[in-house]
Amino acid sequence: MTFENLNASGIVLLGCGKMGSALLQRWLAQGLDSSAATVFEPNPSDWIKSQCVKLNDGLPPGAPSVCVIAVKPQIMLEALNSVKKLGGGATLFLSIAAGFTIGGLAAALGPGTKIIRAMPNTPAAIGMGITALVGGSEVTESDMATAESLMSAVGDTVRLKHESQIDAVTAVSGSGPAYVFHLIEALVEAAEREGLPPETALRLAKATVAGAGCLAMESSDSPARLRENVTSPGGTTAEALKVLMDKKDGFRPLMNRAVKAAADRGRELGSAYG
Repeated sequence: MTFENLNASGIVLLGCGKMGSALLQRWLAQGLDSSAATVFEPNPSDWIKSQCVKLNDGLPPGAPSVCVIAVKPQIMLEALNSVKKLGGGATLFLSIAAGFTIGGLAAALGPGTKIIRAMPNTPAAIGMGITALVGGSEVTESDMATAESLMSAVGDTVRLKHESQIDAVTAVSGSGPAYVFHLIEALVEAAEREGLPPETALRLAKATVAGAGCLAMESSDSPARLRENVTSPGGTTAEALKVLMDKKDGFRPLMNRAVKAAADRGRELGSAYG
């Protein structure tokens, strides 16, 4: 589905916080007519108010092609009341809300509702996110293509085979930016301990992480090969990697524990919200 199609049929955005706003901004920039967008947001930003979208004024006439759910799980059931009458019909529901399962959404929206879960991450705000998608039993290939088209506006997309994989995605790419930001914090602190001023340490750390990430994306070499390319035998990098690659206390066992903790929490939330 193209934005031309959405301009004719309409799109509903339930929740327009940081992620919802990032999506809407990209869609508008790529051809979505603001008059085709209906937004429900209790605390709209000045930016949202400045757009010519239909804001907090009821559903559009007819059945919009897509309803994007971008609210926090804690207020999900209450928020869904605004769009519940679209359930079980032609409207595709695309949920980027963490924790709420396809089954939980179907129970709230009614049988026969087409539901796709998506897990984007915060780099979507600059168009460099990645989103994993998985569809319910009612979803067609055309529906998946529509969801991919919408989410590709803020970065790359991948499809999952099973909804159970969404917790691993949440732990890796959903929460992952926070791990990288903490890595930058740790590099800055270590650099300061070695005598660098804070401003220089921060500039070096941010540029190093950003540059290494871009190199990993652009290169055909594996991460292991890229690491080896930086590591001279007996050199400074090799000495640091002795610490980071320690089998018991190094980076890998630490990351394994961190990702597992995040995935376990995601499963707990899924069980709690349904």
